[in-house]
Amino acid sequence: MAFAMECYEAGILNEERTGGIKLNFGNADGAMEILHQVAKGEGFGKIAGQGVSKMKEYFAEQGWGDINFMNDIGMVSKNLEYSQYVSKESLAQQGGYAMTNKGPQHDEAWLIFMDMVNNQIPTFADKAEALHYFPMFRTWFGLMGLCKLPWNDVEPVNNHETEEPAKVPEHVDNYLVVYKAVTGIEIDSKEMIRQSERVYNYQRIFNLRRGYGVRKFDAQPYRAAGPVTPEEYKSEQKHYDSQMQELIGISPEGKSLEEKMAITREYREGQYEKLLDAVYDRRGWNKNGIPTPEHMKQLGMDLPEVMETIMPYFS
Repeated sequence: MAFAMECYEAGILNEERTGGIKLNFGNADGAMEILHQVAKGEGFGKIAGQGVSKMKEYFAEQGWGDINFMNDIGMVSKNLEYSQYVSKESLAQQGGYAMTNKGPQHDEAWLIFMDMVNNQIPTFADKAEALHYFPMFRTWFGLMGLCKLPWNDVEPVNNHETEEPAKVPEHVDNYLVVYKAVTGIEIDSKEMIRQSERVYNYQRIFNLRRGYGVRKFDAQPYRAAGPVTPEEYKSEQKHYDSQMQELIGISPEGKSLEEKMAITREYREGQYEKLLDAVYDRRGWNKNGIPTPEHMKQLGMDLPEVMETIMPYFS
């Protein structure tokens, strides 16, 4: 709905194209009408109900708007719409969304609090380790049919005194105790992650076999990283200008708004590309985001069908 409304505000949509419905921001009645149309499969709802990826494609085919602009504002990756959090100021959460196997949701890696509030993962290496560990740990919950709520939602009173408080080690140990009690098999936290790695890498290669699973599909819309429009930049101009000076090392003085936006974009997109490199390396993938044959052998996942899928990318 937000995407459709912004397209309306930008002139990509109009009342003729929406079937007479005004979709300006704040028009709750218009939004409700579209939602009812989506449910019924009628009118503009037949288009909107297909999601952001299909809307972008359709609007571009009709010649209604610039596909590059729509790619920037459409909060979607791997054909899935983004979930709850604004990730512009959290590079780790940008990766936590766009690098997921199934699209941008916070089931795999909810890192925004660690990154922005606690400053627990300041370096690229720290972020890469978090973007390796937490997706694997959360995958394990699904593999075992267990809930994550007993993990980090109510932490032990002394958790802050542990070496890795973000992982809530006491609760990790609780899961290991449950695993042994049910299966009779004793594993440690490293084997727990290893179990998930086998499945997670297999999922990645399944995506590859389906025509996805490479670096370009881990791209994010620019709005997830920075200001797309002049209005966005101006709404936080002091913040963006100070970052230009302090982080990029370029003075904003004397520069036009367009120049400052271009400098900001180049920096923020560059940071994300560096993050991709760091995470891929930590996960045992090549720079195109494909698990290496060596890594699959180490995991014991060098199955014939798996190796046949990845080997053409390493020949």
